[in-house]
Amino acid sequence: MRKIFILVIILFTAQLSFSQADSTKPVYLRFPTLPQFTIYKASDSTKFTREDLKKKKSTVFIIFSPDCEHCQHETEALIANIDKFKNAQIVMVEYLSHGQMVKFYKDYKIENYPNIIMGRDAKFFLPVFFKVESLPAIYIYDKKGKFKQAFSGSVKMDKIADAL
Repeated sequence: MRKIFILVIILFTAQLSFSQADSTKPVYLRFPTLPQFTIYKASDSTKFTREDLKKKKSTVFIIFSPDCEHCQHETEALIANIDKFKNAQIVMVEYLSHGQMVKFYKDYKIENYPNIIMGRDAKFFLPVFFKVESLPAIYIYDKKGKFKQAFSGSVKMDKIADAL
C-alpha cells in the first residue's frame, strides 16, 4: 500500500511539473489562433477588433513603436515591398502615444495602403499576448487564422512574404 501511495505522489508531482512548463510558453503558442483584440485606428480613432479582419486572408501583426529606428526602417521596407503583401492584411499596433502614432501614420502615408490597419492597443493586450521582447515584433497567421511564424527585430520583407 505504501508503494502505491509513493507512486501516486511521484506521478502527481511529475504532472505538476509538466503543466507548469507549458504555462511558461507565450499565450500565442498555447492558443495558436487569431487573438481577440481591440485597437483604436490611427485614421479616425474608431475601434478595430478581430471581427473586423477580412476572412480568408492571411494576417500579419506588427508590434512597433513610432520612435523606434528599427520600426521606422521596417515600415519603409514594408511600403517599398507592399506588392508582396497584396493578399494579406497587415495590422500595425503600437501601445504608447496616440499623438506619436498619428504623426507616424501621416509621415509614412499609411492611408495610401488599404491593406494596412494601424492602431493603438490602449490596454497593452497584444504585447503581453505575444510576449514581445524586442521591436518590431512580427506575427503571421494563415488564411484560417492559425499561427504560422514569428519574427523579432528587423527582418527582410522577402522572409516575411515567404512565410505567408
